[in-house]
Amino acid sequence: MAPKRAKKRAAEGSSNVFSMFDQTQIQEFKEAFTVIDQNRDGIIGKDDLAGTFAAVGRMNVKGDELEAMIKEAPGPINFTVFLTMFGEKLKGADPEDVIMAAFKILDPEAKGTIKKSFLEEMLTTQCDRFSPDEMKNLWAAFPPDVGGNVDYKNICYVITHGEDKEGE
Repeated sequence: MAPKRAKKRAAEGSSNVFSMFDQTQIQEFKEAFTVIDQNRDGIIGKDDLAGTFAAVGRMNVKGDELEAMIKEAPGPINFTVFLTMFGEKLKGADPEDVIMAAFKILDPEAKGTIKKSFLEEMLTTQCDRFSPDEMKNLWAAFPPDVGGNVDYKNICYVITHGEDKEGE
């Protein structure tokens, strides 16, 4: 009897997770899953993660680090679990309009951009301060334009939708 309940709960969970994303987003997650699932067995394992890290140039990922990533999932990481994990990560984000309103406070001229130097100062000196590595990751993901301006509208979109607006 227990396996039937577990299957029913899994089915309910999967229908909910698929409703969290539109078809384009689901297709993009499917493509990402396929890239990570290097041995094409339908499950992401430690070897798949190690291969994915190697493909992006990170060769020295420790086994315990990979194991910790795998343990974040409630079981084997098939596509539904993969999608559910992303849904859970994105679910904790504030709505886009709330995040946008916070950025607009820093943009009194309503240009849609903030100077990189100003944003970096704010993020490294106020409240939950960003570390140098976090700042490096931020600028890698959202590089400023040639004038040193950061498009905060794109950052808001990515935080709430999980994809780059320009990549659509």
